[in-house]
Amino acid sequence: MSFGIKPLGCRVVIQKVEAEEKTSGGIILTSSAKEQPQMAEVVAVGPGTKDEEMELKAGDKVVFSKYAGTEIKYGGEVYTIMNQSDILATVE
Repeated sequence: MSFGIKPLGCRVVIQKVEAEEKTSGGIILTSSAKEQPQMAEVVAVGPGTKDEEMELKAGDKVVFSKYAGTEIKYGGEVYTIMNQSDILATVE
């Protein structure tokens, strides 16, 4: 999938899933009270390097380190670019 951002090396572009609007008890959360999501969908991946092979592919659901990556706005959407090593796990 080519959408205009092509990560280099072992970097990936992810788009975070939306945070919950409501608690399990039914309390509606304001935007400042929502916990930032740590789950995302991989949108694009780099080619990898000779030292580190790319293990992810576009469409993978992943869990990532809380403070990892750099957020960017592109085409009205917010994406995060991070190293593959900041991805903790894939979600099936």
